[in-house]
Amino acid sequence: MNFDGSLENTFRPLAGMSNAHLQTILPRLVRRRIALQPHWQRLTLPDSDFVDLAWSEDPAQASHKPRVVLFHGLEGSFHSPYAHGLLQACRQRGWLGVVMHFRGCGGEPNRLERIYHSGETEDASYFLRWLRETWGTVATAAVGFSLGGNMLGCLMGQQGDSCLLDAGVIVSAPLMLEPCSQRLEQGFSRVYQRYLLNLLKQNATRKLHAWPGTLPVDLTQLKALKRLREFDDAITARAHGFVDATDYYRRCSALPLLSGVRKPLLIIHAKDDPFMTDEVIPATERLPDCVTYQLTQHGGHVGFVGGTLRRPQMWLEQRIPQWLSTWLDNDDYSLERTGPGHAR
Repeated sequence: MNFDGSLENTFRPLAGMSNAHLQTILPRLVRRRIALQPHWQRLTLPDSDFVDLAWSEDPAQASHKPRVVLFHGLEGSFHSPYAHGLLQACRQRGWLGVVMHFRGCGGEPNRLERIYHSGETEDASYFLRWLRETWGTVATAAVGFSLGGNMLGCLMGQQGDSCLLDAGVIVSAPLMLEPCSQRLEQGFSRVYQRYLLNLLKQNATRKLHAWPGTLPVDLTQLKALKRLREFDDAITARAHGFVDATDYYRRCSALPLLSGVRKPLLIIHAKDDPFMTDEVIPATERLPDCVTYQLTQHGGHVGFVGGTLRRPQMWLEQRIPQWLSTWLDNDDYSLERTGPGHAR
């Protein structure tokens, strides 16, 4: 594993705004206006359920462009500031970007007796295969944020050389789920737990109204849940075949799987992330050389707002495309990957 501590890639927080909680909240203030109108598409899955796709432009008109797939965080969507901001940045770079919403996160409850979770890689794997079969072979990268980052780490670690991605980026991911769950029950971080739990319960309520009986709890039981761990015990674990939340956390944490990664991967964490503990920081000797790890002093949880008060800058929208350009903008690399006769 490589540690990236180069000065040119260093994150410098907005002056006077280095506090972890300010950094976590700032993107919702800086990125309130959505500059991109996405091209929406619904993809039917093999089990007859569906996921919603938000493209940076119509893929039928841009199938030759390098692709970036975005996997959002817990109860996130295209409307999350990090998602529509990076999607816009991808379009400006001449890349085709797409947010693959996890089941039930596109605005309409999914139909089956399941939802999504941190280690559920089947939908993402199917989507990546569908992407290649439908729109052809071009350079393709993926970026996962928070829960989506842990999922991406699981996918790349499980698939190794067979992974269909040329490169990946993981941002603010809870690579060890249990200690991160415990962190959200401490101090000010409980505010984030309450916020996320409310979103989960609202989405679950919509699902139970639309598709009664598709969750292992009823509305009264759902309303009584007070912690994320209780939600994972009662719903996430039971809906997906885990014994309980502890079993789910231990089997779906990406950190133990990262040793299997064989494609270039950048992992970005902030040391002050209020969702994390030091247990998510990987040991240098346990990860392959294709993994680059960048630990910043500040940044909060998927924050990383720099610049000035008059001109704030979203560092992730600069750092991620800069790192991915090696694989998405390199004609020699693309030709080596696809062979002659394949369009980029």
